[in-house]
Amino acid sequence: MKKLVPFLLLVVFFVAFANALAQTQADEQLSAAIAKIKAIDNHAHPLRYVAAGEKPDDEFDALPLDALGLFPLPVRLHPDNKEYLGAWRDLYGYKHDDLTQVRELMETKQRVAREQGDKFPAWALDQLGIETMFANRVAMGRGLAAPRFRWVAFDDAFIFPLSNDAAERSNPDYRALYPHEELLLKRYLANVGLRALPATLDVYLAKVVTATLESQKREGAIAVKFEAAYLRKLDFDEADNGVARRIYSRYVRGGQPSAVNYKTLQDFLFRYVAREAGRLGLAVHIHVISGVGAFYKQSGSNPLLLESAFNDPSLRKTNFVIIHGGYPFTKETASLLSKPNVYADFSAQTFFIYPRELSEVLRNWMEAYPDKILFGTDAFSFGPEVDWPEVAWLSNTTAREALALALTGMMDDHEITRAQAVELAQMVLRKNAIKLYNLPR
Repeated sequence: MKKLVPFLLLVVFFVAFANALAQTQADEQLSAAIAKIKAIDNHAHPLRYVAAGEKPDDEFDALPLDALGLFPLPVRLHPDNKEYLGAWRDLYGYKHDDLTQVRELMETKQRVAREQGDKFPAWALDQLGIETMFANRVAMGRGLAAPRFRWVAFDDAFIFPLSNDAAERSNPDYRALYPHEELLLKRYLANVGLRALPATLDVYLAKVVTATLESQKREGAIAVKFEAAYLRKLDFDEADNGVARRIYSRYVRGGQPSAVNYKTLQDFLFRYVAREAGRLGLAVHIHVISGVGAFYKQSGSNPLLLESAFNDPSLRKTNFVIIHGGYPFTKETASLLSKPNVYADFSAQTFFIYPRELSEVLRNWMEAYPDKILFGTDAFSFGPEVDWPEVAWLSNTTAREALALALTGMMDDHEITRAQAVELAQMVLRKNAIKLYNLPR
C-alpha cells in the first residue's frame, strides 16, 4: 500500500497538469471553426475615408480623448507593442520581424488607402472577417455605408443643457470634455432650426430631444450612445417630472443650479431619452469601464450604479447594452444580465487584458447568460501607424482566441459538446447581435 501512495500522487499530478494545460490551450478544431465566423462588431470608432487634401476626420467621437492631454495607455495599446507586427502582416503584407521599417509600412498603407478610396473601410473589415461594424460617431461619412457600417449616435449632450461651469471647475477632465457636449447640443439645436434652448422643458423634450432622436432613426441609427461616465457618475436615479420642469425653467436662461438640482434634471433627461429610444426601437449603449484620463472617476462607472434605471418598469421596452462589459466589474455585469432588457459587450477588454484573462470573463458570462453577450472591438485610431484597423485586428484576434479558450474549458469540463461550443461562438460573435438589433440574417 505504501508503494502505491507515490504512484497515486504522480497520477494526480499528471491529471492536474493535463487539466491546467487544457485551460491554457484552445482546441484546434474549435479555433478553426471560430476563425471562419463572420462577426458583427457591436462597438467601434472607425474613421471615414479622407482623400489627400481633405479635412481630417473629427467626428469619430463626441468626446475626443486627445482633449485630455497625456495619460497612460494600457500596455497593449503602446505603439511599440510587437503584437502589431501581426496586424501589419495580415493587413498590409509587412515582411519584417521588428518595428523599424515604419516608413515602408506607411508608404504601403497610403498606397492601399489610395487604391481602395471610399472602399477602404469595408476593405479593412474584409481582412478582419467582420461582416458589420457599429460606428460610434457624431455623423457618418465617406466609406461608412450600410450594411457594412451601422450608425450609433451620441446623445449625452441632451442631458447637460444648463450651465456646466460648476462641474468644469470641479474636475480638470470635465473642463476639457464638457465644451464638446455643449458644441454638440448647439449642433442639434441648429438641426431643428433653433438658435437657443426653448424656455420650457416640455418644448425642449418635444422640439429638440424627440425630434433629434427621430431624425437619427431616419438617418439609419440602430442605437444611441452615452459616454456620461466621463462627465458624472452613472447613478441615474428616478426623478420627478414636475421638479425637473421647475429646475429647467429656473436656469435655462442663466444662473447655476446646485449640484443636487442639476443631477435631478440630468437623471430625468437620461430616462426620457432612454424611454424615447425604446419607443423608436433604438438600443441604448452606455460606456461602462475603467476609463482613461488623469481624473476619471473609476467608482462612477460601476455597472451596479445603473440598477435603478434598469429596474424602471417604464424602460422595459428599451434594450440597454453595457459597453465594455463594465470592466473590471465584470461579475457585477454578469448579475445585471439577469434583467430581461440588459446586454453586454466585451469591447476594449480585448486590448486592456490578454486572451487568458478575457476567457475567464467570457466563460463566467456564457455559463449564465450566453444569449446576452456581444462581440466588440472598440477600434480606435491612435495615429497613422496604429490606426483603427490595427486596433480592430488586435481586438478581433484577442476575442476569438479568448472565446476558443473559454469554450475549450467548458468542453473539457463536460459542460457542453463541441457542437454546442460552435453554436455558442456563433451566438457571441454574430447571432445575438442579429437578434437584438433585428438585422438581416
